[in-house]
Amino acid sequence: MAISASDVKSLRERTGCGMMDCKNALAECEGNVEKAVDYLREKGLAKAAKKASRAAKEGRVFSYIHTTGKIGVLLELDCETDFVAKTDEFQELGHEIAMHVAAAAPIYVSPEEVPSEELNREIEVYRQQALQEGKPENILDKIAEGRVRKYYETVCLMEQPWIRDGDKKIKDLVIEAVAKLGENMVVRRFARFSIGE
Repeated sequence: MAISASDVKSLRERTGCGMMDCKNALAECEGNVEKAVDYLREKGLAKAAKKASRAAKEGRVFSYIHTTGKIGVLLELDCETDFVAKTDEFQELGHEIAMHVAAAAPIYVSPEEVPSEELNREIEVYRQQALQEGKPENILDKIAEGRVRKYYETVCLMEQPWIRDGDKKIKDLVIEAVAKLGENMVVRRFARFSIGE
């Protein structure tokens, strides 16, 4: 099947992947651009997963002050090399995540940071709620598990839907950047300041 240069260009603009990767993806997906986008994302996720174990000891601290001057954020985003830390893509990612923290007010970076006592308390509350809703005893744990996922989307930065695109989570933004820039990236920590809180 002949792959047109305009399709390759379009796919490159949408995904940020290299020309040959885009051409191969289109060939693999029989010229279907939408399928090729998904194919490249999946491929990028696999590459990103391999990079996740590598040490991220470089990076930058990003700041964001809301226009009202009443909310501010400091955020540490790490990568593997200072070269990547200086790229526009990395800078943009750090700024976007800091702005998201200002708007969405997460408490933790990831679910692993939620203290076990707090998590156990939430699970028990969800079990009791389900019981009061008349749910059968044998599915209380399943219901609580589903509600814990929603809880993580409220309090954990990496699990929150991105304020600019609710179909993506913050962890998806980071994974896409890892796939594009070829280095592991980690949101190490953040602090959110709000007048009156």
